[in-house]
Amino acid sequence: MSMDAARRPAELTPFEQLRFARHVVQQESRALAELARRLDSRFCHAVELVYRCRGSVIVTGIGKAGLIGQKIMATLASTGTHSHWLHPAEAVHGDLGRIHASDVALVLSQSGETEEVVRLLPSLGEMQVPVLAVTASADSTLGRAATVVLELGRVDEACPLGLAPSTSTTAMLALGDALALVVSRMRDFGREDFARFHPAGSLGRTLSRVEHHLRPLEQCRVASESRTVREVFVDLRTPGRRTGAIMLVDGDGKLSGLFTDSDLARLFERRRDRELDGPIRDVMTHGPLVVPLGTRMSDAVGLMARRKISELPVIDGQGRPVGLIDITDVVGVLPSDGADGETCLDGPNASAQASPAPYRVVCELEDDLRP
Repeated sequence: MSMDAARRPAELTPFEQLRFARHVVQQESRALAELARRLDSRFCHAVELVYRCRGSVIVTGIGKAGLIGQKIMATLASTGTHSHWLHPAEAVHGDLGRIHASDVALVLSQSGETEEVVRLLPSLGEMQVPVLAVTASADSTLGRAATVVLELGRVDEACPLGLAPSTSTTAMLALGDALALVVSRMRDFGREDFARFHPAGSLGRTLSRVEHHLRPLEQCRVASESRTVREVFVDLRTPGRRTGAIMLVDGDGKLSGLFTDSDLARLFERRRDRELDGPIRDVMTHGPLVVPLGTRMSDAVGLMARRKISELPVIDGQGRPVGLIDITDVVGVLPSDGADGETCLDGPNASAQASPAPYRVVCELEDDLRP
């Protein structure tokens, strides 16, 4: 038999592929169930060690265990525990200077005998840094040197050869998640804390405050309620992409109403042309829905979804407008469905009895207003 023939991959039918895939997942899930049953007071000691840590949790490991360690480090950091990654090979070439006696070293090694990891142990001992070991056996070199050992026990890898880290790394990851989340709960780590550490993306927008995402006042259309509809639309210009609503203020600068492009279209549709030269307060939506500064974005977009509104003014403590939440800016964080299964597009702030006119039509109507 030629070498090429010997190395030719085994052909698996779809049924065989699924059967083996299910075997892998089931074997790893059984290992996790066994790990959960074996948790004891040592896990509580580990939790206490991390919770009482005055410095940072320094996570280290090599190979696949090291990759899992980096994920555990990231989970710790994002849930309220100061944490940093340390590559064991780089550590013995100067990066040990990153570690202080107030830190805790979280060391991952399935065998507990990994050369790069074992080489760190004397230095950690000299620095009097507590060592939290995640390893198969407390009798390993790593286990004997550790302050606290979280034993994985005997783990059969799901790899057909029984060699590639698979079940063992899954167990490490689950144990790291359990450690991080128990400590996070003990710290009373809440939604506000989570938002502070996750300011980017749709998750960050959902958990952050409206003042971080509103359109500032200089980018909004704001006018006095005493002006006529024609004056407002002819004279009012704002830089950048326009919003679909005009915020109206009274003599004290407090928000008194809202007038939308849809309201303008309806005046034309119902042939109420004479009202174009009357005060806009006569045709605006009085007492529109608003949210105060400090409102969480998830609450603001939830309100928009439930009430099917496209624009939501944000006011300060004196009732003055400070900006506007526009649906086009927050569509990525809106619930997939509202109270009755529809995405919000229009509503009370836009006189919900009729559908909004397309943007092109509204622009044409504004052209008609110009003298």
